[in-house]
Amino acid sequence: MLEVNLQVILQQLQSEKSIDREKLLEAIRSALESAARKSFSANAQISVEVDPKTLAFKVYEIMTVVDEVTDPAREVSLEDAQTRLNPGASVGDRLKVLTEPKDFGRIAAQTAKQVIIQKLKDAERDNVYDEFKRREGELVTGLVKRVVNRNIIVSLGKAEAVVPVREQSPRENFKPGDRIRAYLLEVEKTARGPQVVLSRSAPELVKALFDLEVPEIYDGTIEIKSIAREPGGRTKMAVHSKDANVDPVGACVGMKGARVRAVVEELCGEKIDIVRWSVDPVEFCGNALNPADILDITVDEASKTILVVVPHDQLSLAIGKRGQNARLASRLLGWSIDIKSDVELAGGDDAEEGDLASPDAAEDAAASDGDGGEEA
Repeated sequence: MLEVNLQVILQQLQSEKSIDREKLLEAIRSALESAARKSFSANAQISVEVDPKTLAFKVYEIMTVVDEVTDPAREVSLEDAQTRLNPGASVGDRLKVLTEPKDFGRIAAQTAKQVIIQKLKDAERDNVYDEFKRREGELVTGLVKRVVNRNIIVSLGKAEAVVPVREQSPRENFKPGDRIRAYLLEVEKTARGPQVVLSRSAPELVKALFDLEVPEIYDGTIEIKSIAREPGGRTKMAVHSKDANVDPVGACVGMKGARVRAVVEELCGEKIDIVRWSVDPVEFCGNALNPADILDITVDEASKTILVVVPHDQLSLAIGKRGQNARLASRLLGWSIDIKSDVELAGGDDAEEGDLASPDAAEDAAASDGDGGEEA
């Protein structure tokens, strides 16, 4: 009767939980083994085998053949083994002895049920972990369920994910019930199940959004070479076309700015500068600091530093508000950028102080009224 019940349970769980049959069979075998142990002494070695087709099970005691028995729960004498179990047995053999557990009734069945439930929970967690682990680095869509201590809890169907405060954009404010798109940053195993971490601040989110909007990026014609982002403020993205007939900047901007506008709207108005990438640091730097006019660029390969000279009235524009334009350009290139005005280099009395930005700079540069770069 128990075999029939287990067969029904197995079929239901396979259809409802989408758990692999092998995992379910192992859960059932382990549950029956745990239940059977209650009928034997603590030292006994028990093994349960389950027929994968009929689910009929057999319980065995594992006995070791010895000359002199010191542990009756695990050992059998050579004479007894040859008489009862296997005529060809010899000392040291481990024999499987078919047995019928005592009181294998309500308590044992309850134990089996509890173990099966736990095994199934573990299997479901493993399934969820495996599924989302494969999707790391992808764009996912979910619904905001709640906000706890400013952390956004998101339902992704089979699992809940979290957008920690550190991965949020200061420009955004999500509420329960809102649809949210985010970058799947990482998946970790925890005692409570898989922890799925999403990001709305990662530069990769911008890349994933352009993958959706620009077919030329999706098919590999246009390559995003680098991205520098200050979430909620501005993003600079360097693009390169593998096809000389395809303008990488124009393709990303789209007809009348439709493509870049869709990304900007998804990011709640965050400004996006799309610049043409170049292997030449001088050309690349000039593109990255657009729209400021550049008078001269000097490159120091040894220190990976670039000195940029701009007209005095363009200094604030090149540096950007709180140094943002220079800072993002520096991160985009991976070089330190020192911006000075022509008046300053000439030693004029009214020269403004320039800006030295490095890729890892954490502090804001000097404040200005200019606006760094041009939104494509």
